[in-house]
Amino acid sequence: QVHLVESGGGSVQTGGSTTLSCAASGDSICISSMGWYRQAPGKERELVATKNSAGNTYVLHSVKGRFTISRDNAKNTVYLQMNDLEPEDTAVYYCNAGGLITGCPHYWGQGTQVTVSS
Repeated sequence: QVHLVESGGGSVQTGGSTTLSCAASGDSICISSMGWYRQAPGKERELVATKNSAGNTYVLHSVKGRFTISRDNAKNTVYLQMNDLEPEDTAVYYCNAGGLITGCPHYWGQGTQVTVSS
């Protein structure tokens, strides 16, 4: 079992920045890969970024250069620094653990709203 607690997000103006945090506890194997998904109204949930404990990283093309994922392995915490935000980034952002690990189910955080106004 993995428990994820998210923080951060809120309302930001276009061009602004915000940082999301997600602290994990539980199965260390499943926590070894963590990331962020987002779901905008009327759209499917999409993978935004992942980073594993070895440092391997994936970032969605449309946010590359604006979003940075990082993690503190000692704290089992993953961060998503979001810069130069656009209205299209408005979504509920979900922390995820385990989804890319064989044998681990997807574990989800509670979700945090990010709203970018023009």
